[in-house]
Amino acid sequence: MLVVENVRKSFITAQGSLPVLRGVDLQLEAGTSLALMGESGSGKSTLLHLIAGLERADSGRILVDGEPLQGRSEAELARWRREGMGLVFQQYNLISSLDVAANLAFQARLAGRHDPAWMDHLAGRLELASLLERYPEQLSGGQQQRVAIGRALAARPSLVLADEPTGNLDETSSEAVLDLFLQLVAETGSSLLMVTHSARLASRLDHRLYLHLGCIQPREA
Repeated sequence: MLVVENVRKSFITAQGSLPVLRGVDLQLEAGTSLALMGESGSGKSTLLHLIAGLERADSGRILVDGEPLQGRSEAELARWRREGMGLVFQQYNLISSLDVAANLAFQARLAGRHDPAWMDHLAGRLELASLLERYPEQLSGGQQQRVAIGRALAARPSLVLADEPTGNLDETSSEAVLDLFLQLVAETGSSLLMVTHSARLASRLDHRLYLHLGCIQPREA
């Protein structure tokens, strides 16, 4: 459902053009998961931003369900982010003025897909049912990340992009949160592309790719 073909991206710096992605190719089949690994600065987050339509590639193609992202207007890309994908970040990015219930429902309401029964199911599975009236500042890091996961899955997106989703958690919390995340992604039927530094966490996904200096290395597993 996701195809990336020869994608290149550079950024302008005071020292000139800085190539970040140097012809990246990858494929993600519907309903499968892929871990994207690589050292800091290898271009992993940049690639996720391109797929999310937050940045535009210099060249190459990104296709979702056979349709290219290139050429879409900013409004069309915003609609893609609302309706077609879920985003999970390392920093949670919850809305501090909204309680847990409203944070969970936020993207689903924007997408016009708010389903109270599904929201109740997510809250129960993520152990948030007793915390719905709390605000983000009243939650632990693990609880905040579970809210972020629920928000990303509330609209049942076809694609979930996760950028180091357990990077701020200790090892025990990371394992617990990843367990729930993978189970709910499977229940939702979404495809998952997850950036991680952890080989241990990456091993839990269906496939792994390694990005080094902006290029995919021939070590897919």
